[in-house]
Amino acid sequence: MKNLRRRPRIFLVSLVALVAAALFGGFVLSGGAQASIAGPGGRKPGASHALKGVGPAALSAAGTANLKAWAADQLKTDGQRRNHALVVRAAVPAKSAPANAVGNNKATAAEPAAFRTTAAKATTARTVTVKPLAATAATGTSALVLYDTTGPYGSLGELYAMALANLSGHFGTVTSKPVSAYTAGMVEQYTATIYVGSTYYGGSIPDAIPAAFYQDVMATSKPVTWIGDNIWNMANTDGIPAFEQKYGWDPTNSYYEVNGSVGNINQVSYKGRTLTRTIPTGYDGGILHPAILGGAGYPQVTQLAQATDANSGATSPWAIRSGNLTYVTEIPFAYVSESDRVIVMEDLLFDALAPATTERHRAFVRLEDISPNSDPTQLRTMADYLYSQKIPYGINVIPEYTDPRGVYNNGVPQTITLAQAPQVVAALKYMLAHGAVLMNHGFTHQYSNVNNPYTGVTADDFEFFRAHIDANNNVVYDGPPAEDSTVWAQTRVTSALGLFAAAGLPKPALWTTPHYAASAPDYRVFGQNYTARLERSLYFAGTLSGGAVNASQYIGQFFPYAVKDVYGTTVLPENLGNYEPVPYNNHPARLPADLIAAAKANLAVRDGVASFFYHPYYDVTPLQQTIDGIKALGYTFVGPMDLAQ
Repeated sequence: MKNLRRRPRIFLVSLVALVAAALFGGFVLSGGAQASIAGPGGRKPGASHALKGVGPAALSAAGTANLKAWAADQLKTDGQRRNHALVVRAAVPAKSAPANAVGNNKATAAEPAAFRTTAAKATTARTVTVKPLAATAATGTSALVLYDTTGPYGSLGELYAMALANLSGHFGTVTSKPVSAYTAGMVEQYTATIYVGSTYYGGSIPDAIPAAFYQDVMATSKPVTWIGDNIWNMANTDGIPAFEQKYGWDPTNSYYEVNGSVGNINQVSYKGRTLTRTIPTGYDGGILHPAILGGAGYPQVTQLAQATDANSGATSPWAIRSGNLTYVTEIPFAYVSESDRVIVMEDLLFDALAPATTERHRAFVRLEDISPNSDPTQLRTMADYLYSQKIPYGINVIPEYTDPRGVYNNGVPQTITLAQAPQVVAALKYMLAHGAVLMNHGFTHQYSNVNNPYTGVTADDFEFFRAHIDANNNVVYDGPPAEDSTVWAQTRVTSALGLFAAAGLPKPALWTTPHYAASAPDYRVFGQNYTARLERSLYFAGTLSGGAVNASQYIGQFFPYAVKDVYGTTVLPENLGNYEPVPYNNHPARLPADLIAAAKANLAVRDGVASFFYHPYYDVTPLQQTIDGIKALGYTFVGPMDLAQ
């Protein structure tokens, strides 16, 4: 979660505001934090923003709008299946995929032509293959990610598939394609296959999954991970007794509701860690409750993770495994946090793609929003502390500070480049000589002479995305600027690199997008100019399908390890957020204890990173507390260039 605003002058922070913040944010400012509450020029940062800026969803506003209707439709359709009233028609000729009435295994009449797609049409869907990280290229590991594209919420399938493809990009080559494009034997061509079921097939939505996929999953010994919907269609296609005898549970008798309700499942336990699950009322499609069979003749089903209902205390499997099949009972990418159950998914991929991975826990810290207007004394103080602890770190530097309307300069416009701030440059060189790695944090870290969304001043605003604050005090993402293009983004990058050179500083190897928001073309430009990006990112609909990129449909994601993402760029992890003592824009304060708790949750990832950032205009004490707490968990701090290994 990236910091957005800067603090007004210290005398404007009233006692009332601090008391309110303490009540609603649940924090107490340390003496050091109180002393350093003012940033450069007396400003203070506002709250960290979520992945998309409004509410807890990782999806854009358009995607989030789909979630409530999707959840309602899922539960309605699941109820029809429970009542044996759901007819599932095949989307391929009946001889290849017999149509069944789900729940009773009785064949229906032959499908009408309107519910069929030709094999030619199915195979014209775009396949996207992303090459692996250099560190994993020699392993030969490959993942096949399959996803749904049909139905009224077909766009969600591509968004979730990108999230899975990105995570799988940690391990090796990733190939992504619509499940409708699957052909017989394809699972044997990959180390592991992952299917994310986001379209509930039945009624007016014919089953787009070829019978060959159902049959191959049953026949292969390769690992298959199935997430969400339609596992019951596999049992009906392959035969319920055969499924039960191989996997030890009955998906045709497994449902999302218990006693007519999805309950209030708010935590998931995994490997001794308690992870959070927070979904707003009305947006929860539930988790599937697997009907696990017992007794002789059935294989053992391993419960990998368990969900707990806060109201009843009842538990249910969240992820199970039997034979070659791992089943995850929900899609965990729509609502996430730094301590969320998505961590289970991030770790389970090791079982399928790198089971011999050794347990390792590394940590990383970067200092954020350093500009020509920064205080060189503060920078040296941070450098001395980190050097004394033998902690390598990153410094995110903005090479040009601009206040185009004089918001913080008595109405007089002000622009300062690095070359015009020799004391800051000297401090940066001091930091580089004491364990720092130079990183580029935009050109000006602001868009223009307009509020975007705050002041138009460097480090306050977005640079590569437009945003505003709505009437409910939410930061709303509006999309790329009108002039956004590959040339526009490259011009800003070239300008930034020129300013580093003019100041006698080395070329930064890494990039962090201001406020973590840019367009798909922009992200590709960044990847072409830097070794890696270290950040959270937005991933837009159309990237996998090959259609026009839809800037209003995207998913935000952060990672617990380095990945090669669907833009073809290496992305290094930032998964803990940042220290922020005051809540703003409906996001709570985040204190050292919060960052440490998130790091503790991420210990569930067997080779994961605890990565956070810190603004050097704060007192050093909260940074010390955070680092000490993360060290105490068993993490070892490393430099940013080590994270790709």
